[in-house]
Amino acid sequence: MALHRVSVHGSGRYLQTEDGAAFFWLGDTAWELFHRLTLAETEHYFQVRASQGFNVIQAVVLAEIDGLHAPNANGHVPLLGDDPTRPNEFYFRHVDAVIQLAEKYGLYIALLPTWGDKVDGTRWGVGPCVFNATNARVYGALLGERYRSFTNIIWVLGGDRPATGFEDVWDAMAEGISEGVGYMPFFTYHPCGGFSSSAWVHSKPWLGMNMLQSGHGAVDAPNWEMISSDRRFEPAKPVIDAEPNYEHHPVDPYLREWKPEYGRFTEYDVRKQAYRSVLSGACGHTYGSHSVWQFYARNREPVTHASPPWDEAIYGPGACQMVNLRDLAVKFHFESWIPDQSILASQKEVAPCKDTESSRLSGDRAYYAVASRDSGGAFVLIYCPLADAEIELDLSSVRLPAKYSWFDPRTGQRHRIGVLTQTKAAVRTPLGGPDWVLVIESKKTG
Repeated sequence: MALHRVSVHGSGRYLQTEDGAAFFWLGDTAWELFHRLTLAETEHYFQVRASQGFNVIQAVVLAEIDGLHAPNANGHVPLLGDDPTRPNEFYFRHVDAVIQLAEKYGLYIALLPTWGDKVDGTRWGVGPCVFNATNARVYGALLGERYRSFTNIIWVLGGDRPATGFEDVWDAMAEGISEGVGYMPFFTYHPCGGFSSSAWVHSKPWLGMNMLQSGHGAVDAPNWEMISSDRRFEPAKPVIDAEPNYEHHPVDPYLREWKPEYGRFTEYDVRKQAYRSVLSGACGHTYGSHSVWQFYARNREPVTHASPPWDEAIYGPGACQMVNLRDLAVKFHFESWIPDQSILASQKEVAPCKDTESSRLSGDRAYYAVASRDSGGAFVLIYCPLADAEIELDLSSVRLPAKYSWFDPRTGQRHRIGVLTQTKAAVRTPLGGPDWVLVIESKKTG
């Protein structure tokens, strides 16, 4: 199927396709896709993710796990002599085939030209660092020219790195890609954990959308704070959490080698980050599985205790449940949502998350609810992460009377309860769950 290119809506708040339709980004993290899977394995992966409702796949051309020297599944390395101006045609034919196959399944590729360790060699990662401003522009132009006619590519610079000190390299790569494509396409930038691209490149003319990584260090990392902060920047640009805690990833609040002794992030953790970010104003969300991003298989060395193998992990409950968020967002026209915490009259505010053991272990954030509404008082949506909890509401922004129901983020089912008639109201979340979305819809029209 031919896909329409993705761009930023004129409001600067959400994405759209070139036919004018609002585009809800539902991504999956597949960093090592080009590097580790055969085309047959890739097709199986695409079939599953497309059937689960995903529409964006995040993948890296020059991959993280020794991506320059360990050959891909076909036995090819990406560059000749580690030279970005000398791409290996056989490696890139496989990249071509993967991107074309993605289009067949209605999937966009959020394409990182390189992982950040090939640009910034001062931090973690095996590298080697091979880029400078000169060859980054040439490499970008080669990619832009090669993929000029592809409509299912979203360009992502960065790769788990701050831009500080290397802005000239990223600028040059963006300029090269634009030169090769023939115009400035839609770009974003993937940062390191706990940061957003807004920290370094918000004002860059090539940046279309801010991307943040709430990361894997804390349960209930306050991505809602990061989203809200980015929405206050001028000029307005869409924002998305493109790397929240991964399902199956070890929970290690002390960051001691990510040992799984504290358990692993579950589908509940995944849902909390997803709903909180979208109801806080994100233009979509990216899911991730610790096994899938690296395409861990039993014949490979796992990165930080990966388990289970990727071909089992793709059926994880968190992955299967993401489509319910997408359907809810599309049904209620996410592009018009206005985040509004004043609706939650008794919401307990939480202290900002800091990089300390006490804040990583703080339980206050676990119960943090998030609310959004439309501008005309037609509806309110509230994500409630705790079962059997009373929520006090201020419904002064809603046209009353209003019907209310509970949306189950596990199944996508709605359970209609009753009618609210007073501006001040209180409801109690169902016993099951543990999390729910409260849907309040005005009975008045117009």
